[in-house]
Amino acid sequence: MGLGVLLYVPNIIGYIRVLLVLSSWSGFDNPAVFVPCYGISIILDGVDGCVARRLDQTSEFGAWLDVVVDNLGRGMVWSILYQWGWLVSALEWCVFVCNHNAHGAQWKSSFSDSPWLVQAVMAKGFRTPTGVLAIAGLHILPVWLYGYQRGLLSRALCLPAWLQVLGTLLLTGGRLLCLSAEVWCVWSHIRFLTRDRQVKRE
Repeated sequence: MGLGVLLYVPNIIGYIRVLLVLSSWSGFDNPAVFVPCYGISIILDGVDGCVARRLDQTSEFGAWLDVVVDNLGRGMVWSILYQWGWLVSALEWCVFVCNHNAHGAQWKSSFSDSPWLVQAVMAKGFRTPTGVLAIAGLHILPVWLYGYQRGLLSRALCLPAWLQVLGTLLLTGGRLLCLSAEVWCVWSHIRFLTRDRQVKRE
C-alpha cells in the first residue's frame, strides 16, 4: 500500500473537503459562499466512505483523514459562532485522540461494552433512528445555528419561528446523544490508561 494510499479516490475527496472547509471559513460572513461550500463538504463526508468500500480503497489513513476534516470544519463553525464554541471543538478533538489512539480505523466497532444509550447511537454504523438523530445533531446543528444567526431560516427558507425552535431542539437532542457517546469514549480511554498493568519506563 505505502504512500499510494494518499492517492486513493476517497482520500482525494478528503482533500477536496479540506479546500471546501477553507473556502467556507474565508467566506463565513457571506452565506452565498459559506452555505454551498460547507454543505458540499458535509455531503462529500457521506460519499467518501461509500466510494472507499465500492473501490476497495479503505485505509487507516482514510479513516483518520475523514475525522480530521470533520473536526476542522465543525470546529471552525462552532468557534466563530460562539465564544464558548471552542469547548465543543476541544471535546471532539479529545474524543478523536482517544478513539484513534487505541482503536485506529476500527474505532466504530469498539463499543460492545458501552452503556445501552451509547450502543443505540453507534448501532449499525449510525444507521438507526437514534444514530441518524445523533449524526444530524453533530453535522447539521452548527449549520442550522449559522442559518438562525444569519436569518437564513426565516428569510431564505421562510420557516416559521415555531419550526425553527423545534428544529433547534431536535438537533440539540441529537447533539446531546453524541455527547453521551463522547463522554463514554473519554472515560473508556481514561480507564484504559489507568488499567492495572505496570508500564515500563525508559
